[in-house]
Amino acid sequence: MRDLNKLPSQPLNLFASNGVNKSYSSTSNISVSSISTGDESVFDPYCVEGNPQKITCEDVTSAAFKIKSGIINTPCARSRLSDSMGMELYLKKDFLQTTGSFKERGARYALLMLSDEQKRNGVISASLGNHALALCYHGAKLGIPVTVVMPAVAPIMKIAACKQHGATVVVQGSDMGEAKQNAMQIGKEKGLVYINGYDHPHIMAGQGTLGLEVVEQVPDIDAVVVPVGGGGLIAGVALAIKTLHPHVKVIGVESHRCASFTAARAAGRPTYTPIESTLADGLAVPMVGYNAFVTADPLIDKLVVVKEEWIAIAILKLVENEKCIVEGAGATGLAAILAGQLDELKGKRKMVGIRQGVAILEKQRSMGVVVLRQSFHPEFARHSVVVSGRRYVTTRNEV
Repeated sequence: MRDLNKLPSQPLNLFASNGVNKSYSSTSNISVSSISTGDESVFDPYCVEGNPQKITCEDVTSAAFKIKSGIINTPCARSRLSDSMGMELYLKKDFLQTTGSFKERGARYALLMLSDEQKRNGVISASLGNHALALCYHGAKLGIPVTVVMPAVAPIMKIAACKQHGATVVVQGSDMGEAKQNAMQIGKEKGLVYINGYDHPHIMAGQGTLGLEVVEQVPDIDAVVVPVGGGGLIAGVALAIKTLHPHVKVIGVESHRCASFTAARAAGRPTYTPIESTLADGLAVPMVGYNAFVTADPLIDKLVVVKEEWIAIAILKLVENEKCIVEGAGATGLAAILAGQLDELKGKRKMVGIRQGVAILEKQRSMGVVVLRQSFHPEFARHSVVVSGRRYVTTRNEV
C-alpha cells in the first residue's frame, strides 16, 4: 500500500499564507463562522489537477483488510422486483451501515492510514452530511479529533448528529464549494489533514471494498449499476470488480440535474458543471474528482443520465417492494432500469451454482422521504410522491 503521508518532493502543508477572519472556535462543538477565503492558493495536496493519482486493486484489498473489524458486511439480496423487471436484480444494502451510508468505508480507512502525529492533530473535511457523519463516527471510535465544515444548506439533523459524535462543527458557506475552501483554510492554520469525501485516494480505496463484497455475495454477475456524484464510489467499485471480473459491465447513473461526470467525459477532464436542485442531492457535485475521474473513466462501460421523475418513482418502488426508504441518490440505479435505459440487461438469468445477475448499489440518508399516495386505474398506474417538499406525479402504462 502506498504511503500517501509522504508526498513526493513536497511537504504535507502546501498552502500559501494569507490572512483570514478567524471567528470559528476550536473548542465549541458547533460554530457559525464568517471566514474569508480569498486565498486561491489554498488547495488539497492529495487531489491535484496536474498530478491525479490512480488507485490500484492492491489499495482496495488493503482497505478491506484494515476496515473489516469496524464496518458492517451488508447483505446483497435478490430484489422482489426481479420478476417484474425481467432480470435477476440484487440490491447491495449499504444503508445498513451505522450512519446509513457506504461513506463509512472510505472514512474509516482514511483515518486508519494517518500517521501518529496526524491522528493526534486531527482531520477536517467539508460535507453536506453523509461523509461528515461517517468521519465523525469513526473518528470518535478511533480517538481522532474531527472538524467538519458544513454549508448553510446542510440538514440540521445531520449537523446535530455530527455534534453528538463529539466533532467540532463549523457551519459556513452557501454551498459545498465555499465550505471546502473554508475547511482547507482552517486545516492549513490548525495543522489538520483535509480528507476529501470522494477524491482522496484512501477514500476511493475504502469505497472499493463494497465491490469486493458484491462479487463474493453474487458470483458471476453480468453488470453493476452505481450512482455517480463526485466519482469516488464508482472509481473504487469499478476497479475492484473489473480487476477480478473484466467481463462485468460497469454502468454509472447520474441525475440530469447534476451530470458532472458526463460533462467531464465530454471535456476529457473534470470540469465545473452548474447543478440544479435535485432529489439526488447526495450526487450534486459540480465537478468530479481528479483522482476519481482518472481511475473510473476507462472502467465505465456505460454512463446514463436519468430524469428526476424516474428517481421519484424508484424511491416509491423501493418503499413498496423492499420496505426500505432510500434517498434519491440511492434510487438512481433502479430509476434507470424503470425508465427503460438499461433494457439490454433484461433476460439475464441466475441459476444455482452459476449465478448471473445485476447488482444495484444503493445508499441512504437519515432524512426525509415521504410517500403520499399511489393509486391505480384499470389501464394505468398513477404515482404521487413528495420528497423534500417537492411533489412528483407520473402516469405511465405498466409502470
